[in-house]
Amino acid sequence: MTDRTPPLGRERLFVGLQSLLPQHRLSQLMYRLARIRWRPFKSLLIRTFVRLYRVDMSQALEPDLSAYTHFNAFFTRALRPDARPLDPDPETVLCPVDGTISQIGSITAGKLVQAKDHDYSVQDLLGLEDGAEHPFDAGTFATIYLSPRDYHRIHMPLAGDLSAMVHVPGRLFSVNGTTAGLVPRLFARNERLVCHFATEAGPMALILVGAIFVGGIQTTWAGEITPPYGRRAIQRWDYDPNDPPIRLQRGDEAGRFNLGSTVILLFPAGQVRWDPTLAPLQTVRLGQALGSRDSTSPRLGGSHLVRRPTPVPR
Repeated sequence: MTDRTPPLGRERLFVGLQSLLPQHRLSQLMYRLARIRWRPFKSLLIRTFVRLYRVDMSQALEPDLSAYTHFNAFFTRALRPDARPLDPDPETVLCPVDGTISQIGSITAGKLVQAKDHDYSVQDLLGLEDGAEHPFDAGTFATIYLSPRDYHRIHMPLAGDLSAMVHVPGRLFSVNGTTAGLVPRLFARNERLVCHFATEAGPMALILVGAIFVGGIQTTWAGEITPPYGRRAIQRWDYDPNDPPIRLQRGDEAGRFNLGSTVILLFPAGQVRWDPTLAPLQTVRLGQALGSRDSTSPRLGGSHLVRRPTPVPR
């Protein structure tokens, strides 16, 4: 029988099914499957994935598929040191991941563009209460989608001192283009980890957005943040600038997705200018220049977050 369902109908069915699925339970199951060490199973999973997504292993630090202890070790594999050279201009803002630009531009009236006819507020994205202030009004943002075949470690666009980390619980919808075009406020509804840094371009938010089958989000300074799944309260970790700071250099690894998702960057007004040649659906790679710091603007510091909930013990 010929499938006569229009593409939009299939897309709506795809999104509708996600709403009905037990998203957190399936992601927990994927977390466990991705760590099975039984050689026949993990080898079949890895080789099938490489063939299906045409993964280029020539750039991996370990190109031998049999060397990986389980699927997640393969998925979060390191690259050769020369595989992603960093743009040499210290004034440029580096792309933090391999991926595809979903949206890039300016924050207007406190909102970011998600897709055609869809936007969402910075306030919701950051997990702030109504009316709470933040430093990103009229600033700039970039949203980058990581496909399954991409490198899944996240690196620093600029050098910075960690000032706060906020885990915002939520749903786990897929974050591909289809879902982004049909689910309102997708990135402000999904689970996410908001990492606040003080940089020479002022406060920077590096946001790791979870998705269905993302078996975990982790950072280099705190380890795994998820799982567990299903938390209902926002959790926040504040880092005292009077303590030895957690400082990451430009290009340093900051975290990783244990299965893929999306990264969002936020900067304040007048601090960063994006490369005008960049546009949605354009492929980008870790280390390339996304834009540059505005040399005419004053250098800012600190997180500039007004609302400071009770810190969660580290």
